[in-house]
Amino acid sequence: MIREKLQRLPRRQKRFVQLAVDVLLIWLALWLAFYLRLGAVARIEPFGGHAWLFAIAPCLALPLFIRFGMYRAVMRYVGSDALIAIAKAVTLASLLLALAVYWYGNSPVLVPRSMVFNYWWLSLVLLGGLRLLMRQFFLGDWYSVALPFITSRNDGLPRVAIYGAGCAGNQLLAALRAGESIRPVAFIDDDGSIANRIIAGLRVYKPKHLQQMIDETGATEILLAIPSISRARRREILNCLEAYPLRIRSVPNFSELTSGRVRVEDLQEVDIADLLGRDAVEPRADLLERCIRGQVVMVTGAGGSIGAELCRQILSQDPCALILLEHCEFNLYNIHRELEQRIRLESLSVHLVPILGSIRNPVRLLDIMRTWSVETVYHAAAYKHVPIVEHNISEGVLNNVLGTVYAAQAAIQARVRHFVLISTDKAVRPTNVMGSTKRLAEMVLQALSKEVAPVLYGDHACVHQVNKTHFTMVRFGNVLGSSGSVIPLFREQIQRGGPITVTHPKITRYFMTIPEAAQLVIQAGAMGRGGDVFVLDMGESVRIVELAEKLVRLSGLTVRDENNPQGDIAIKFTGLRPGEKLYEELLIGANVTPTDHPMIMSAHEEHLPWDQFRHVLGDLIGAVEQDDFQRIRQILRSKVNGYNPQGEIVDWVHKQRQLSEVETNSREESGFGA
Repeated sequence: MIREKLQRLPRRQKRFVQLAVDVLLIWLALWLAFYLRLGAVARIEPFGGHAWLFAIAPCLALPLFIRFGMYRAVMRYVGSDALIAIAKAVTLASLLLALAVYWYGNSPVLVPRSMVFNYWWLSLVLLGGLRLLMRQFFLGDWYSVALPFITSRNDGLPRVAIYGAGCAGNQLLAALRAGESIRPVAFIDDDGSIANRIIAGLRVYKPKHLQQMIDETGATEILLAIPSISRARRREILNCLEAYPLRIRSVPNFSELTSGRVRVEDLQEVDIADLLGRDAVEPRADLLERCIRGQVVMVTGAGGSIGAELCRQILSQDPCALILLEHCEFNLYNIHRELEQRIRLESLSVHLVPILGSIRNPVRLLDIMRTWSVETVYHAAAYKHVPIVEHNISEGVLNNVLGTVYAAQAAIQARVRHFVLISTDKAVRPTNVMGSTKRLAEMVLQALSKEVAPVLYGDHACVHQVNKTHFTMVRFGNVLGSSGSVIPLFREQIQRGGPITVTHPKITRYFMTIPEAAQLVIQAGAMGRGGDVFVLDMGESVRIVELAEKLVRLSGLTVRDENNPQGDIAIKFTGLRPGEKLYEELLIGANVTPTDHPMIMSAHEEHLPWDQFRHVLGDLIGAVEQDDFQRIRQILRSKVNGYNPQGEIVDWVHKQRQLSEVETNSREESGFGA
């Protein structure tokens, strides 16, 4: 095709073609200018008395066209800036031509003064109009703009409607037409003043006329181009669209666009946070920077979901140095590379230090904190996946409890000013090992915070250490998009055709976005004065099965159930996993007070004194070293308020040992009988 041949031409040849065409257009504009004024072809002499004018017009115009960058613009992306440049260049060229006519006033042939005005507007129309036509030609959608009714043809491309006819919607439309893989067929917009009008060749429909739009255009998908509206409003829109057999996708929000992480033409599945419908509260700048700006900050578990987002947020608050502690080499590499790129792009003066290490190495922890004079620690390192920890009890205890003890004690010895523990709602009346170990981790900090000069765990010399560290705990529920989150799993299952697996029809969870959780953790940590347990306002709990159903419908599919046996995706209930609760809680008791921040509450909960807690730690770690899982459960049950384990112990080592004992006894009995 001609379009492909032109696109494959070398850049120099493309510019030569443009120059040649512009010369022809200048001559045409000049000839038409004479014709409109004189009204007779015979009186125009391009090869006679007017030849000097036809020769000088391109000589005056082309240098200006080159100077204003008319030949640097990519034809497919000619926009308002290029059109303004054309107007400036043509206007200056016309003025110079008028001066030339004035200086050469003794011409033997007639040169009307009004000819210059005609030449000006004709040049604008011809030069600018041709570039707009060529833009649509190279975009491959010129016929839909010139003749909108042609879009009703069946070209085999997915047909989509764009929700939002504003700036983002028009940018998305241009990107779709450039891609030629999706056919935009309509706009949908709440603004009644533009309803039924045509924008860029597409008709604008009101939301209440969605069914009419589907019938007239055959759209099977809607792309949300409304990045600036609130989450509550997005939820209303999604609830409205859910009733129609349409797949829903969206352009990123403005914060993502301005950060450079994604481009405006990138499409993504509907953000599950939009389904929750709660807008994040604007963070307080004074709280965000209080424990970070100009300080040395350390994040343990820096490569995890929460740890990585904490690092991103911390980087924005201009710390002196940021220490990334992570035991997974791959995760450390990823977050270090991402932050390095951001530091380079934004010209930040932050000293970034990636350290491979474990929180279960107390000597390494103390060495790091002392070497870099760490002032604030965000302790995000933990094993958080409930079933995995339930099957690996010893590792859960050693990492979540002992790792927190070592990190907290190193902070005391290194004179760290602030230590913030990232906790979980599963620590409240837990039914699993993960939740109970996280509650013990909270109790470690609560106990240490009350001690002016504690004797550290494992110190047989009983040396008292001066404690100047403010320990703070921040407790919240599930974060969307974290490792182990159900949302990516549901999307994957939908793409495979189902079924979606949900453990129980009544199971509910609290949800929050990772960036919002990280911001609130930083702000809560800044409010801590020692021993505080802060609880984040997670909003209303969400039924997981309802979340799954919404995801199915917003994918343009239907749920297969008793009422709709011909549906696309079934939901299968698999039963609660070991240690899993139906309902999560955020508070152990009712003793809670508000803080200065509307999304952060302060809980007051009982804990053991440090002297007693050290002995509990000794018993617990002793039971772990002996693989005495019954004893571990007994200690957790006696010390963690509300811990009520469900079912038998499912640790893999414990189960295998029991199985081996049964097989041994069976063989002995068989031999004895023989």
